[in-house]
Amino acid sequence: MKKVDLELVRGSGNVYRDFGWPNAGLAQARAVTAAKIIRVLDQRKLSTRDAEKLTGVSYSEFSRIRNTQLGRFTLDRMIAILGKLDEDIEVFVTFRARRRRTPVAPRMVSSKVPRGYRPTARTRSRG
Repeated sequence: MKKVDLELVRGSGNVYRDFGWPNAGLAQARAVTAAKIIRVLDQRKLSTRDAEKLTGVSYSEFSRIRNTQLGRFTLDRMIAILGKLDEDIEVFVTFRARRRRTPVAPRMVSSKVPRGYRPTARTRSRG
């Protein structure tokens, strides 16, 4: 086995931002909301069909959320689904000026590319 030198790079706390995705904050919020929906379904031991009966939301939408296919969901739609699952929801929004530093660039990238990923000018290889 080869010894590989790795450099430790501290992430920003938002993996989407670290990889240069547009609307990284929105993508992170949707992922966190989807994780909460999945957690509620798991805690209550609800199948997608049972969740459909309880909420009136199509079972296929719960299936998409479970499979993290979130492209078809707006954040407000996902929050509404949480509300239909009888969850209390508090949303806090804060605004801060963006820091003018360069974003964290990944040093070592997996060969697996996330679904829906489109490289930006910053992340394309310059070969």
